[in-house]
Amino acid sequence: MTRHKLDAIDLKILDAIQRDGRITKLALAEKVGLSPTPCWMRLRKLEKAGIVSGYHAHVSARCVAPVATVLMEVTLGAHRQADFDRFERAIRDQPEIVACWSVGGGVDYVLKVVTRDIDTYQRLVDALLEREIGIDRYFTYIVTRTVKEETALPLDDLLPLST
Repeated sequence: MTRHKLDAIDLKILDAIQRDGRITKLALAEKVGLSPTPCWMRLRKLEKAGIVSGYHAHVSARCVAPVATVLMEVTLGAHRQADFDRFERAIRDQPEIVACWSVGGGVDYVLKVVTRDIDTYQRLVDALLEREIGIDRYFTYIVTRTVKEETALPLDDLLPLST
Protein backbone atom coordinates (compact mmCIF):
# COMPACT_ATOMS: atom_id res chain seq x y z
CA MET A 1 0.00 0.00 0.00
CA THR A 2 1.39 3.39 -1.00
CA ARG A 3 1.75 5.96 1.76
CA HIS A 4 0.84 9.49 0.78
CA LYS A 5 2.30 12.71 2.08
CA LEU A 6 -0.45 14.56 3.89
CA ASP A 7 -0.32 18.13 5.11
CA ALA A 8 -2.15 19.70 8.05
CA ILE A 9 -5.20 20.63 5.95
CA ASP A 10 -5.49 17.10 4.56
CA LEU A 11 -5.44 15.79 8.13
CA LYS A 12 -8.15 18.26 9.17
CA ILE A 13 -10.30 17.14 6.24
CA LEU A 14 -9.83 13.47 7.11
CA ASP A 15 -10.55 14.07 10.77
CA ALA A 16 -13.72 16.01 9.96
CA ILE A 17 -15.19 13.54 7.47
CA GLN A 18 -14.43 10.46 9.53
CA ARG A 19 -16.33 12.01 12.43
CA ASP A 20 -19.19 13.28 10.25
CA GLY A 21 -19.48 11.70 6.80
CA ARG A 22 -22.55 13.82 6.11
CA ILE A 23 -20.81 17.16 6.64
CA THR A 24 -21.68 19.65 3.91
CA LYS A 25 -19.02 20.99 1.55
CA LEU A 26 -19.46 24.45 3.03
CA ALA A 27 -19.18 23.27 6.65
CA LEU A 28 -16.12 21.18 5.81
CA ALA A 29 -14.44 24.13 4.11
CA GLU A 30 -15.15 26.36 7.11
CA LYS A 31 -13.88 23.72 9.52
CA VAL A 32 -10.53 23.33 7.73
CA GLY A 33 -10.05 26.99 6.82
CA LEU A 34 -10.39 26.82 3.04
CA SER A 35 -12.88 28.12 0.53
CA PRO A 36 -15.31 25.45 -0.73
CA THR A 37 -13.79 24.75 -4.16
CA PRO A 38 -10.18 24.10 -3.04
CA CYS A 39 -11.50 22.08 -0.09
CA TRP A 40 -13.67 19.96 -2.39
CA MET A 41 -10.73 19.45 -4.78
CA ARG A 42 -8.56 18.22 -1.89
CA LEU A 43 -11.28 15.84 -0.75
CA ARG A 44 -11.65 14.45 -4.28
CA LYS A 45 -7.85 13.97 -4.43
CA LEU A 46 -7.96 12.04 -1.12
CA GLU A 47 -10.77 9.86 -2.50
CA LYS A 48 -8.97 9.19 -5.79
CA ALA A 49 -5.80 8.23 -3.89
CA GLY A 50 -7.81 5.65 -1.95
CA ILE A 51 -7.19 7.37 1.39
CA VAL A 52 -10.93 7.94 1.71
CA SER A 53 -12.38 4.57 0.74
CA GLY A 54 -16.05 5.20 1.47
CA TYR A 55 -18.73 6.83 3.57
CA HIS A 56 -20.76 4.73 5.97
CA ALA A 57 -23.46 4.99 8.58
CA HIS A 58 -22.76 3.19 11.85
CA VAL A 59 -25.87 1.14 12.58
CA SER A 60 -26.45 0.12 16.17
CA ALA A 61 -27.30 -3.56 15.71
CA ARG A 62 -28.88 -3.91 19.13
CA CYS A 63 -31.37 -1.16 18.23
CA VAL A 64 -32.43 -3.11 15.14
CA ALA A 65 -32.75 -6.57 16.67
CA PRO A 66 -31.27 -8.72 19.41
CA VAL A 67 -27.85 -9.91 18.26
CA ALA A 68 -24.96 -12.02 19.43
CA THR A 69 -21.52 -10.62 18.71
CA VAL A 70 -18.79 -13.22 18.82
CA LEU A 71 -15.04 -12.99 18.39
CA MET A 72 -13.57 -16.16 16.98
CA GLU A 73 -9.95 -17.25 16.81
CA VAL A 74 -9.12 -19.70 14.02
CA THR A 75 -6.04 -21.83 13.48
CA LEU A 76 -5.66 -23.60 10.15
CA GLY A 77 -4.40 -27.15 9.86
CA ALA A 78 -1.93 -26.32 7.08
CA HIS A 79 -0.12 -23.13 6.24
CA ARG A 80 0.49 -23.06 2.51
CA GLN A 81 -0.65 -20.02 0.53
CA ALA A 82 -3.41 -22.11 -1.07
CA ASP A 83 -4.73 -22.96 2.42
CA PHE A 84 -4.92 -19.29 3.41
CA ASP A 85 -6.53 -18.38 0.07
CA ARG A 86 -9.20 -21.11 0.39
CA PHE A 87 -10.10 -20.04 3.93
CA GLU A 88 -10.23 -16.33 3.04
CA ARG A 89 -12.44 -16.94 -0.01
CA ALA A 90 -14.91 -18.88 2.13
CA ILE A 91 -14.96 -16.19 4.83
CA ARG A 92 -15.65 -13.40 2.33
CA ASP A 93 -18.85 -15.24 1.30
CA GLN A 94 -20.33 -15.14 4.83
CA PRO A 95 -22.26 -11.93 5.57
CA GLU A 96 -22.39 -12.78 9.29
CA ILE A 97 -18.61 -12.48 9.43
CA VAL A 98 -18.29 -8.71 9.51
CA ALA A 99 -14.52 -8.57 10.05
CA CYS A 100 -11.61 -10.96 9.61
CA TRP A 101 -8.00 -10.23 10.44
CA SER A 102 -4.99 -12.38 9.60
CA VAL A 103 -2.81 -12.18 12.72
CA GLY A 104 0.61 -13.20 13.93
CA GLY A 105 0.99 -15.20 17.11
CA GLY A 106 -0.68 -18.37 18.32
CA VAL A 107 -3.63 -18.26 15.90
CA ASP A 108 -4.00 -17.48 12.20
CA TYR A 109 -7.17 -15.37 12.14
CA VAL A 110 -9.47 -13.39 14.38
CA LEU A 111 -13.05 -12.95 13.17
CA LYS A 112 -15.91 -10.77 14.33
CA VAL A 113 -19.24 -12.52 13.80
CA VAL A 114 -22.70 -11.00 14.28
CA THR A 115 -25.68 -13.36 14.34
CA ARG A 116 -29.19 -13.48 15.81
CA ASP A 117 -28.12 -15.68 18.68
CA ILE A 118 -25.48 -18.17 19.80
CA ASP A 119 -27.33 -21.09 18.21
CA THR A 120 -27.17 -19.34 14.82
CA TYR A 121 -23.47 -18.69 15.37
CA GLN A 122 -22.86 -22.37 16.12
CA ARG A 123 -24.74 -23.41 12.98
CA LEU A 124 -22.48 -21.09 10.99
CA VAL A 125 -19.37 -22.63 12.53
CA ASP A 126 -20.69 -26.14 11.87
CA ALA A 127 -21.30 -25.23 8.23
CA LEU A 128 -17.78 -23.79 7.89
CA LEU A 129 -16.28 -26.94 9.41
CA GLU A 130 -18.34 -29.11 7.06
CA ARG A 131 -17.06 -27.15 4.05
CA GLU A 132 -13.52 -28.28 4.93
CA ILE A 133 -11.91 -24.90 4.43
CA GLY A 134 -8.89 -25.81 6.56
CA ILE A 135 -10.02 -24.97 10.10
CA ASP A 136 -8.07 -27.07 12.58
CA ARG A 137 -9.10 -25.32 15.82
CA TYR A 138 -11.32 -22.43 16.77
CA PHE A 139 -12.06 -20.56 19.97
CA THR A 140 -15.20 -18.58 20.67
CA TYR A 141 -15.45 -15.41 22.77
CA ILE A 142 -18.96 -14.09 23.31
CA VAL A 143 -19.14 -10.30 23.64
CA THR A 144 -21.21 -9.53 26.71
CA ARG A 145 -20.90 -5.74 26.58
CA THR A 146 -19.29 -3.24 24.25
CA VAL A 147 -17.07 -0.90 26.24
CA LYS A 148 -15.61 1.02 23.29
CA GLU A 149 -15.98 0.71 19.54
CA GLU A 150 -14.50 3.55 17.51
CA THR A 151 -14.43 3.85 13.77
CA ALA A 152 -12.43 7.10 13.60
CA LEU A 153 -8.67 6.68 13.34
CA PRO A 154 -6.54 8.62 15.85
CA LEU A 155 -4.76 10.47 13.03
CA ASP A 156 -2.72 12.75 15.30
CA ASP A 157 -1.29 9.72 17.08
CA LEU A 158 -0.54 7.70 13.94
CA LEU A 159 1.39 10.22 11.91
CA PRO A 160 5.03 11.12 12.54
CA LEU A 161 5.70 14.32 14.43
CA SER A 162 6.72 17.33 12.34
CA THR A 163 10.31 18.44 12.75
